[in-house]
Order: sequence, then C-alpha cells, then structure tokens
Amino acid sequence: MSDEILRYWELSKNELRFYDAFGYLSLPGLISGETAAALAEEVLGVMEGLGIRREDLGRATTSKDKLRQSRQYLAGSELERLVHSKALLDIAAQLMGGPSTLYMPFTAVKSGGGGGRFHFHQDNQYTQFDGPGINIWFALMEMKPENGCLQMAPASHLEGTLDSIESEDKDGHRTVALEPEDFLPLRMMAGDAVAFSRLTLHGSGANSTDEPRLGYAVQFHRDDVRAARDGVDLGLLTDNPRYEIKPVDTISPENE
Repeated sequence: MSDEILRYWELSKNELRFYDAFGYLSLPGLISGETAAALAEEVLGVMEGLGIRREDLGRATTSKDKLRQSRQYLAGSELERLVHSKALLDIAAQLMGGPSTLYMPFTAVKSGGGGGRFHFHQDNQYTQFDGPGINIWFALMEMKPENGCLQMAPASHLEGTLDSIESEDKDGHRTVALEPEDFLPLRMMAGDAVAFSRLTLHGSGANSTDEPRLGYAVQFHRDDVRAARDGVDLGLLTDNPRYEIKPVDTISPENE
C-alpha cells in the first residue's frame, strides 16, 4: 500500500486561474469514500477523547456545537497520513504559487439537532498572514444545506483582510460586520474537498439533522509568509510556527 492517502493532482492552468479569480476550487473525490469513512471514525474518536460522547453530538446544547475543533490526531492514524501527505502539500503549493508548509489541521464537527450557524469570516481575521494561506477542507460525509454545509462567497478574497467583530455568540469566533449577499452552499460528497484562500469569506449553516456533520481541514502557508496577531509581528512562519503539529499517543482535553 502506498504511504500516500491521496493521489497527486497536477492542476490545470484553468483550475489555477479559477482559484485566483474566485478564491476557492472544488476538488471532487480527492480521497476515496472508504478513506473518508475511516477518517470520520477517527474524528469521532477525537471527540470521545475530548469527553464528547457520540450520542451527544446528535443534540446541540451550546454555541460550541456549531463547530468542534481539535488539532489532535493519533500517531499511526489515517488522520496523521492526511495531515502530513506530500501530495496534499503539493496541491497547496500549486495553488499558492510556491514552496509551502503545513500550518495547522483541525476537526470540523457540527453537532446535529440544531448545531448552529457559523458566521461568515475570513481565516485571516484571526492570525494575519502577509501572503498566501490556504485551507483544504474535506467532507467526510455528504454535505448539504440541511446539515450545515460550507457556504462560500466567490471572489471575496479580492477585498483583502476585512474588519471583523466578535460573533453574536460571544464565543471568541470572528465575523464580518456586513455579511455577503452573494454566496454559494457547497454541496459535497464524502471524499470531496474544497481549497480556499485564507481571505475568502466562508461560513456554514445550522445542522437540522439528527447526526453530526463531520469534516476535516488542513491549512498551509507559502514559505515566504510572515504572520501577525493582535498587532504583534510573529515573523516568518517557517522560522516561528504558530503551532507544534505532531501526533499524540492519547487524545485528551489536556492536549488542547
């Protein structure tokens, strides 16, 4: 069996032009349905390690249920293979136009039973990059408006980093003061992925089904990118990574 969890993709000039023009690119079938199912099971295992029972993911009770994020993944897992995939890094590098480096991965779990709307935001409204950053987001199950699929505002990345405010849930997440009128729900099947710029406005709807929506995101930056947070220059990210990205032997709340 290959060490790679996905096949290499040589993106066409038109795909690269589309990404540059609209700030996102659909990557259908980037991983197999079988791999997506295995990753979904591991993501549920991460939730259990954090003390969130599977049955509880079917009924939202707090604002945290709109998006459960964790950077933890087990050594030897399929998630480790995905996070450190050379083929995935190569896709990021093609889209960003140069050698690139892993920034961070995280689970993207929206609880069922009303797991709430995640407001439109840019990833760059948290830690600010002065150059290209990208999020490659995987659907580990079917994604549709009913279970809170991603929503994307095409070409919004062309406006640069927008001013942001804290979301109305007061949970530390950011949002834009004026939400876009023109956006698309991204319907995806298990194994599909979408790559989008750190500047592209995106969000998600509420999950009105009785099952959790399971996704996974892996973010990268181009190697010449510097970062800042709260007005403080963090320097070149290759020299000063924001996060230590490595597998753990046990998933636990203490590792968050």
